[in-house]
Amino acid sequence: MELAKFFQDKLSLEYIKNELVRTAYSVEENMLTRLDPRVLLIWYCYFGIVPWFIYSHTILVGYFIFMVFLTYKAKVSPLILTVLILGLIGEVGLLFLLSLLFGGNIEAMLPMFWLSIKLASISLASVSVFSSLNPEKFSDALLRLGFPDKLSFSIAYGYRILPTLFEEFQQIILSYRLRGKSPSRSGLLYWRKIVYLLRIFIRSFYPLMLNTAKRSRTTVEALETKGFTYGTNNRKLIQLKTSYLKLTYLDYAFILITFFYLLIVHSLHFVL
Repeated sequence: MELAKFFQDKLSLEYIKNELVRTAYSVEENMLTRLDPRVLLIWYCYFGIVPWFIYSHTILVGYFIFMVFLTYKAKVSPLILTVLILGLIGEVGLLFLLSLLFGGNIEAMLPMFWLSIKLASISLASVSVFSSLNPEKFSDALLRLGFPDKLSFSIAYGYRILPTLFEEFQQIILSYRLRGKSPSRSGLLYWRKIVYLLRIFIRSFYPLMLNTAKRSRTTVEALETKGFTYGTNNRKLIQLKTSYLKLTYLDYAFILITFFYLLIVHSLHFVL
């Protein structure tokens, strides 16, 4: 009973909402939150793209170890890591079953293992960086890097409206559950309740999108009233808004450490 209660608390909608909001808003300070967001974005561009073109097992293992260390230092949510691990296991398992279906054997697991290492490195780099960037720093870094103002605003707005969406989604689900009737019996492995909840989730999608569209229109009208378009087209205002973004010795140290680590990893490839 205690074990069932533990899983029920961890898989509740409130717990999931709190973990996702904590991840999106980067409320916990860690090693990466003290870095300049522009450095993090440029760093991520390398580790999010280059591993796709690397096939050396030594280099892939080196990248994976580096990403595991950064994920630990970034204090990534256990919920996000659990979803990531389950996704990787499910994807590799599905590919293995397909290979067996088309005449493959157990040897097909080896290339899939290295594919999962590559995917895990890229995924860990993503969650480490984006869980350490709050919406304001993320959008301001994009503005300073020269990205369009509409793209920067869209990302910041998506982050800002996230808690509202979760709250609205929770209220819609609760209203369906109050007016509906849950299964009297759980069934084997709780399949009746799972099907019941899935039906509620699907039915909640349209009301959620409708309410979100209404909120978006109100937000756009309020921003235009306050001169949002004029402000985003004025370079002096953008520089004033993002003047707090400055490179420090921590940024330079992070860049140097990453460079020397990559140099060692790529050197081991030629030695081994």
